[in-house]
Amino acid sequence: MNRVRTTHLLRHRRGRAILLVVLALLVSHNIDLAPRVPLSAGDEIELRGQYEWNDKGGLIHWTHHDPDGRRPGGWIRHRLRTYR
Repeated sequence: MNRVRTTHLLRHRRGRAILLVVLALLVSHNIDLAPRVPLSAGDEIELRGQYEWNDKGGLIHWTHHDPDGRRPGGWIRHRLRTYR
């Protein structure tokens, strides 16, 4: 499980306000249902999962198949390989 902390500096179009937003997006990938993704700092990924907002930024989970078949499966794509 990797945590990515992102800092954005947003400016209002007229320059009246500067807002500093610091959010963390946690990706929870169940390695009991899908293979471990060999990530390193700075790697780029694509993913499909379910996003849930929280006051720290949010959580993405269900990045694997649904063993009960009740929801669309998720995945993580890293270096041309897809982990389901």
